[in-house]
Amino acid sequence: RPTRAAIRASRGAAPGPARLRSVPTLNDEGAVDVPLETEPVADRAADTEPAQRHTAESSRDAATALTSGLQTRAERLVGAVLEAAEFSSETRPSPAELVELVINVLRAAAVSAGVPAEDVERQVADTLAYLRRRLSGDYVVDEFGFDEDYTLNVHLPLLRPLYRSWFRVEVRGIENIPSSGGALLVANHSGTIALDSLMTQVAVYDEHPAHRHLRMLGADLVFQLPFIGTMARRSGSTLAANTDAERLLTSGHLVGVWPEGFKGVGKPFTERYKLQRFGRGGFVSAAMRAGVPIVPCSIVGAEEIYPIIGNMPAVARLLGMPYAPITPTFPWLGPLGMIPLPSKWLIEFGPPIETSTFGREAADDPMLVFDLTDQVRETIQQTLYSLLMQRKSVFF
Repeated sequence: RPTRAAIRASRGAAPGPARLRSVPTLNDEGAVDVPLETEPVADRAADTEPAQRHTAESSRDAATALTSGLQTRAERLVGAVLEAAEFSSETRPSPAELVELVINVLRAAAVSAGVPAEDVERQVADTLAYLRRRLSGDYVVDEFGFDEDYTLNVHLPLLRPLYRSWFRVEVRGIENIPSSGGALLVANHSGTIALDSLMTQVAVYDEHPAHRHLRMLGADLVFQLPFIGTMARRSGSTLAANTDAERLLTSGHLVGVWPEGFKGVGKPFTERYKLQRFGRGGFVSAAMRAGVPIVPCSIVGAEEIYPIIGNMPAVARLLGMPYAPITPTFPWLGPLGMIPLPSKWLIEFGPPIETSTFGREAADDPMLVFDLTDQVRETIQQTLYSLLMQRKSVFF
């Protein structure tokens, strides 16, 4: 990378400290403007002219100026940042200006790597807008902690590479999810780590014409974990309690539940795709009280990402976890063993099962709740068998 002396020499400047008059940008001709004064600080008079501040409009103009030679311009920008880093506090760029500089460098590097300029410019514009909203507090969090702005700009983009390129998820029956109003999505649970719920969340938002958010019900342990619990709430998850489920359903939200819980996600590989007990049917009673349809969801592919071939109960008790799995790669390969295997996924949403005809009182009838729970479970199990017959290979 260029040294400070090389940068000064390339501009024909005299050696000595310099002051940054404005932040380096891309001009209309596609070249980099690095307006540094190179005369010694001691020889120049005090400058009372305020530093130029970049606006959102100038940022957009810089984004559209990306043409050829992006790598060279990125190197010059980095050199300018390095030179500015040792300036005094009076002349150092503001954090917002430095953030914009870094984004310009990342954009140039991405385009030079072959990413379409339009995609990069759109992503950079979205990122800048998101950062401004976070800094100004211009975003909304609902009573359950759901932050739609965070979900759209951070949570879902982080999951999409797994969804599209690693697991290559194929979705069927997306039309069975209502475009509006409350509905309860019930799915099988597997995979050691609950990636199946996250992939379902991406599938519902990206594949459904209405781009609906899936509000997932999670176990207590999820919200007790540092960082993970906070991120789960921000992305729309809440505690798996009947009261919370009913409030979300009656408010018109699409709610997702995985009733097998840890029994399903932590079962050994020898029991793959065999549904565990669906609890006491609390999810069915919540749907009946809200009068919303139940959408069965069958997921194939998650069982193979971390095949459990053993368990370490003593370690699980020590860590306060429901299980401590042994897989073909973990713990033998250390951190590398936590990389999921790239199995091919199929997610199928079945026809909705209506509950509005039963009435709210029916939710207190244990036999009716049990029968409806069993119907949902059998529907998912039969669909799993059908998908396994159709699947040509675990990984293709």
